[in-house]
Amino acid sequence: MTGIAHAHTGFAPSLRRIYALVLRHTYLLRSSGPRILELVYWPTVQMVLWGFITMFLVNHSSWIAQASGVLLSGVLLWDVLFRSQLGVSLVFMEEMWSRNLGHLFVSPLRPFELGCALLTMSLIRTLIGVGGAALIAIPLFHYSIFSMGLPLLAFFINLIIMGWSIGLLVSGFVLRYGLGAESMAWIAIFAVQPVSGVYYPIDTLPVWLQYVAAALPSSHVFEGMRAVLFDHVFRVDLLLHAALLNVVYLTAGFASFLAFFKIARVRGQLLHVGE
Repeated sequence: MTGIAHAHTGFAPSLRRIYALVLRHTYLLRSSGPRILELVYWPTVQMVLWGFITMFLVNHSSWIAQASGVLLSGVLLWDVLFRSQLGVSLVFMEEMWSRNLGHLFVSPLRPFELGCALLTMSLIRTLIGVGGAALIAIPLFHYSIFSMGLPLLAFFINLIIMGWSIGLLVSGFVLRYGLGAESMAWIAIFAVQPVSGVYYPIDTLPVWLQYVAAALPSSHVFEGMRAVLFDHVFRVDLLLHAALLNVVYLTAGFASFLAFFKIARVRGQLLHVGE
């Protein structure tokens, strides 16, 4: 019996078990494109984002001093976009994690109604999260983003709608491809951060990327934010561009969510969402 116990607890068997577990996760990683993408994604986004910030500040060293709170405003408004997208995705995935989708759709609930509920919860979560951060910034940094007045409401509405659109797309994608793709909820929004001009003007980007930025509502919002802080002017043209783009984005977001849901229902995936 001692020999058998030793055979199971020795160094070589231990290495084999470690190797077996590593091999299991290697196969899992190899078979999942989203997991591989995530490994490369974060370092690349950080490198690109801070590269553009550095390029801009090298030639505009006094830029931050010209408008108090410009970076804090950028951070808080970016969090509106991030939290609104994450709010939709996480609330939806909570239903998947609890394997509750099948139970929900035994009821008269329709997919469109689920989508509307996700957007409502996203709004509540965003107001709590960003509102709390904005209030903390007042005594901590002596800056209030609420001093922007009505333009802040326009910026907020446009950013939250864009976040909803991306959140609906991500939710549909996770529903279609399973929880192996849930990392998309965390990485999708950051793909647009470098070309949204959160911390620097859009003209800092290469010309070809400026065309990409022009197709994003967020880039128009952050350009409008800087116009308010630096020039004390509310750019209605930028607001209209963002609003028109958001109509397209939200329509596409809902359409993709409903299309993915239809595919999942036909294939019986609503009851196997954890696979």
